[in-house]
Amino acid sequence: MTKQQHPWSRYVAIGDSFTEGVGDPEPASPGGNRGWADRVAEMLSLGSDDFAYGNLAVRGKLMNQILAEQVRPALDLRPDLITISAGGNDVLRPGSDPDAIAARFDEAVTLLGSEGATVVVFTGVDVRFSPVLRGLRGKVAIYNENIRAVAAAHDAIVADMWSLTETQDARMWAPDRLHLNPLGHHTVARMVLDVLNVANPLEPLVPEPMPGITWRQARTEDLAWAREYLVPWVLRRVRHQSSGDYILPKRPAVEPVTRLDEPEEPARKIG
Repeated sequence: MTKQQHPWSRYVAIGDSFTEGVGDPEPASPGGNRGWADRVAEMLSLGSDDFAYGNLAVRGKLMNQILAEQVRPALDLRPDLITISAGGNDVLRPGSDPDAIAARFDEAVTLLGSEGATVVVFTGVDVRFSPVLRGLRGKVAIYNENIRAVAAAHDAIVADMWSLTETQDARMWAPDRLHLNPLGHHTVARMVLDVLNVANPLEPLVPEPMPGITWRQARTEDLAWAREYLVPWVLRRVRHQSSGDYILPKRPAVEPVTRLDEPEEPARKIG
């Protein structure tokens, strides 16, 4: 067995749909989604007999909900590595204040780092690629600067989604255009492992990206997307509902990890 190349043995991820793994469906994974955090945990488990991983993230959660519902349970699992991506759903809401959101984020990071765990925080994606979201680009940028300041104050590691230019490619995104697809989650996992300075066998663009589409196909998909995803999202906001209502964390306890993309060993001949 390859010797473990990092100091962590208990990893807990908290946050919203990004960390839950929405957009990366996998029936073999708890909760039915895999995602970048599962992929990172799989790589961190290589060469270790006792590595364990928990994931408390739930889609649709706002900053205050993550602070109230996930931070203390995460610490109760006694992790030595914690990732937190939070505030994205708040930033999307009209009239929200990125400075106020960041103040709550600072509270979360202060608590998460209080018991000696390594803490990794995420900036928001540069949304200039999205016709629907690019109007929020300045707001996301302000929030990102606040996140970097919080990270510097608490000696946290920054996983910089803003500078991950691969996410500007539409082929990285699920049909709802709000969540990364398997290729996108794979790409984020590679970036996180890189900032943790953990060598790993993940290769760029694997899974392979989908082929490009024509302008006419794109416009047809725009209409279908608005009908299937945008209208329901707006209605949930009006009704003060969340996609995460009644959803439970997919990995509420730290448990051993099984690598889902492990190459199969060739069958051995008998006799």
